[in-house]
Amino acid sequence: MSNVQQMNRIATAPGLIAALDQSGGSTPKALKLFGINERQYKCEDEMYDMIHQMRSRIIMSPVFNRDSIIGAILFEMTIDRKIGGKPTAQYLWEDLGIVPFLKVDKGLAEEHDGACLMKPIPGIQKLLSRAVSLGIFGTKMRSVINAASKSGIASVVSQQFDLAAMISAAGLVPIIEPEVSISIPDKSDAEAILLEEIQKCLFALTEDQKVIFKLTIPEKPNLYKPLIDHPGCLRVLALSGGYSISEANERLAKNFGMIASFSRALTEGLNANQTNDEFNAALQNNICSIKEASAAG
Repeated sequence: MSNVQQMNRIATAPGLIAALDQSGGSTPKALKLFGINERQYKCEDEMYDMIHQMRSRIIMSPVFNRDSIIGAILFEMTIDRKIGGKPTAQYLWEDLGIVPFLKVDKGLAEEHDGACLMKPIPGIQKLLSRAVSLGIFGTKMRSVINAASKSGIASVVSQQFDLAAMISAAGLVPIIEPEVSISIPDKSDAEAILLEEIQKCLFALTEDQKVIFKLTIPEKPNLYKPLIDHPGCLRVLALSGGYSISEANERLAKNFGMIASFSRALTEGLNANQTNDEFNAALQNNICSIKEASAAG
């Protein structure tokens, strides 16, 4: 029953999906933005303890609730740790009614042909089985597109859909994230190629396969409307991609049916040294503005 409830919630509920999945490579930067520098932890274990404390503070904030947050994307180490005395994914769904997702990729390979594919994911089947056992609803995996290269973008999309098929077979719903870099001069052309390549793969989905897309907010508003309207697509999410929260919200509001799944923009202005009142007020401002932008399109 919970899977049906989660499916309906992801497909129809208003709000946003929180991206709390900073991994090893991005954790130091995330902590620094949070007011914790590298001198404050001595080893990787301490670093991950601190990022979990940061995530726990966000998740346990009274403003982080089902009225605004539909789902949350977690890092692998997060699902092995507890919040509120429960495994994190269990706490999110049972206590908050927020649908848990798991980041499954292991980072990016070196750029080739204007694109960065995902690195190999050893033990992926075991990870997917563990995710199911821990109550995870879906997964997320990220690639990056740095040029309007048709062959490079086709490779990214093909790899994403191949992995998505494996994830669907394991009983999970994949979030496909082929991120187009916001700084490239041919961003609009890259996005047009990306849409074309995605549509080719969507036609191959079986009737029972559902996917979610997480995409850079496009230069051309409503470019991804055909994906939103496709029966195999549960939702199209927007990533902030390095935009400030104000610019990300402004761009998102022009796109009908897209909702936010922001990471850095969601936590903008949060600091470990803030009082609970200051922290909660800053987080609430971010959540409210992102939710409003998600509903504006």
